[in-house]
Amino acid sequence: MSHHEIHRSHRIGWLRAAVLGANDGIVSTASLVIGVAAAHAAHTDILLAGVAGLVAGAMSMAAGEYVSVSSQSDTEKADLELERKSLSDDYGFELQELANIYEERGLDSNLAKQVAEQLMAHDALGAHAKDELGLAESVRARPMQAAFFSAGTFTIGAALPLLIAWNVSSTQLIPIVAVSSLIFLASLGSLAALAGGATMSIGAIRVTFWGALAMSLTAAVGRLFGVAV
Repeated sequence: MSHHEIHRSHRIGWLRAAVLGANDGIVSTASLVIGVAAAHAAHTDILLAGVAGLVAGAMSMAAGEYVSVSSQSDTEKADLELERKSLSDDYGFELQELANIYEERGLDSNLAKQVAEQLMAHDALGAHAKDELGLAESVRARPMQAAFFSAGTFTIGAALPLLIAWNVSSTQLIPIVAVSSLIFLASLGSLAALAGGATMSIGAIRVTFWGALAMSLTAAVGRLFGVAV
């Protein structure tokens, strides 16, 4: 009887960026639209603000993810270069260091050394990257991938409340955009939790709560400044 386990850790990089992008797109654009609408702006002005928020937000997400993940990637490369130099300068020390790691995990001394010798004979740097530095290939930093997924999913997320706002009148805009955006957020949270192997209800609740809070605050600010103006 075959046994096949489905692991999800390889999804961490793109899943985090995609969920973050879509969530920010929905929350920020819906909040912006609701805030401007609460200030009694014209319908065309509300849509203009939403489109501007979509473009600016997508570029901000792409730039932010690229810079932050590039910094992580630079650190990983520096650690790998240091490890490569250590392997060149003192191979024996690095062999014993890897053997000690396996021994701490439960192998006896002789077996730990044999495992270390065989793994280093196959790929010394790869063995140390994974077991000493914790740099598994599946979760390695990928700046362009993170930037692409963040910008793309932000655009999709932002387009949803913007399309709703486009097709409803100003008098109905705030409640319809708010409710539909919360539904979008709940769906996103559930799908993200499913993809990550977590409980769907928890995923839905946590993103919906923060989305509702953001929209409530921006609506309050919009009403305050709308009255002040």
